[in-house]
Amino acid sequence: MKREVMGLIVKREDGSEIVNYDDPSFPTYIYEGWVAPKVTWERVPHFHEDIEIVSVTSGKMAYSVNGNTLMLHEGDTIVVNSNQVHFSMAVDGECARYVIFIAHPDILNSSLQVQMNSLLPIINNPEIPYLRFRDINENTEEMHRLVLSLPMVRHDPFQITKTFFLIWEIIMRQSASIGALEKVENSDSHMQTFKTMMYFIQKEYTHTITLDEIAQSASVSKSLCNKLFKQYVEESPINYLLHFRCRKVAEYLRVGNKTLTEIASLTGFCGVSYMSETFKKFFGSSPREYKKKWANMTMEEATAMLEREKEELNPLAL
Repeated sequence: MKREVMGLIVKREDGSEIVNYDDPSFPTYIYEGWVAPKVTWERVPHFHEDIEIVSVTSGKMAYSVNGNTLMLHEGDTIVVNSNQVHFSMAVDGECARYVIFIAHPDILNSSLQVQMNSLLPIINNPEIPYLRFRDINENTEEMHRLVLSLPMVRHDPFQITKTFFLIWEIIMRQSASIGALEKVENSDSHMQTFKTMMYFIQKEYTHTITLDEIAQSASVSKSLCNKLFKQYVEESPINYLLHFRCRKVAEYLRVGNKTLTEIASLTGFCGVSYMSETFKKFFGSSPREYKKKWANMTMEEATAMLEREKEELNPLAL
């Protein structure tokens, strides 16, 4: 795991997330995490080929998947399918804790038959953007137990793979029970349109960008552009752009020794004052305070601080 991007969601040019795997040679990420208002990983729309599974251990939180907001309480689990636009949210100003398991489906790809019969019918199925397991579902308790067992084997690829197969069996069972495996339909064309606009912002955020230009990047009207951003990420296109720029500011603050003036220029802000005001709006602290908090920290110190802030419910963590 790379210390410099702990708590940050880093993306490729196409908008997909570069998952900060625990071990680069084995594509999984397992963490006992938390979400509170204004942490840097809250409300960050992203997608990836990996399957993302979150099981809530205390409190309540929300997950947005392709614009659908789902409430999760203690004991609930959500499985987000491959390449779906999603993000976590704090609810009612509270802190929620969870275990998160992100894994590339190739881990289960032991043969062509497994791939064709058990993986692709779910991964490529537009009827299954997500599965939510809660108290009314007979598979909920077993799913929750399996996910919560993963931190103990975080660095054991064999045990992770074994548990992932058991989890996937539940996913297949649940998909079949709701009839999703019987339907074959075309993917939502609006999803690709939205991803095109995300990609445009990712590529051009250092320059001045207007709503017209965001809409034109996907050859849609401004009204449809606004509608899709509201649908998928619950933000206006311009607010999403500002939020994205602030996440880039956080990345620069965490690594290197660039001045605030240089960072403002590199991230598309017209000046330090506006950058600082906007950054504080999203992350609850000024850039100087944020940089000071993380200056010269070792991995061990950063981890220890994170543990302390879990108890303090400090929204400035990471």
